[in-house]
Amino acid sequence: MFVAAECTPTSFKGFTLIMPAISVGNVGQLAVDLIVSTLNMCRVGYIHTDCLIPMAGNNPYATFAENANDLSTNAEVYSSPELRLAVLQIRTPIIQTKSKKFCKLMVSWIKASGFSRTVVLSSSHAYQRDDQQLLGSPLRYLQTPSMQKVTGDRLKEMDWKEMETVSTFPGVTDSEQRLYIPGGGATKGLFTDSCAEDIPLVVVLIFCSEGDNIPDAFTLLNHLNTWLHLVDAPAQTQPKWRIPASWRLLFGSGIPPALF
Repeated sequence: MFVAAECTPTSFKGFTLIMPAISVGNVGQLAVDLIVSTLNMCRVGYIHTDCLIPMAGNNPYATFAENANDLSTNAEVYSSPELRLAVLQIRTPIIQTKSKKFCKLMVSWIKASGFSRTVVLSSSHAYQRDDQQLLGSPLRYLQTPSMQKVTGDRLKEMDWKEMETVSTFPGVTDSEQRLYIPGGGATKGLFTDSCAEDIPLVVVLIFCSEGDNIPDAFTLLNHLNTWLHLVDAPAQTQPKWRIPASWRLLFGSGIPPALF
């Protein structure tokens, strides 16, 4: 569960929470990296759970040598009290047999912490889109009934496109529809559990393919920024996001000169 850092206030009542789903291209995690780095958010704790593959490493958001060796773990919480914003970064995959447990753990923590709204950044396989999803923007959203009461038609008025349902039995009958997010990891589980627990939650996702997904992360984050205004930007221009130091090794280190 959530473990607060020493001497750190742990109340998130009224805060907005942004978290990634572990999904295709790791787009949500890349977008969260940009948020934490750009807003210079402080780490306030971590999530201790056996649902994630263990990990420990150096500080991915190091800005000078003195804090480069700070320990980071697989699920850490960052906060910006002045923005009333909290961010959960998840750095390792969910253990396959514990996906449902992880979703329930997250929903329980979100509810107990008193977040006013939660945003899940996710992605889905572009090659598995339904015919109706092939045209127009690759960006989609989902919101729980509880969130609908808060936002009303705000997202639709911003020309955001809601995630379509698809036929349960394609080519046979369209009478039965279902929510289908291939490659979305725990996205659907988090959404359905939040609906059941009456939690205000929005999923913002992008259709993409595996590869260099940095452009997808910027696209997803710029889209989110039109709603939450995390970073100010002049009209008709894109906000400037600060790339974290850890991205220098995103595709591994350089080729050793000794090979040549």
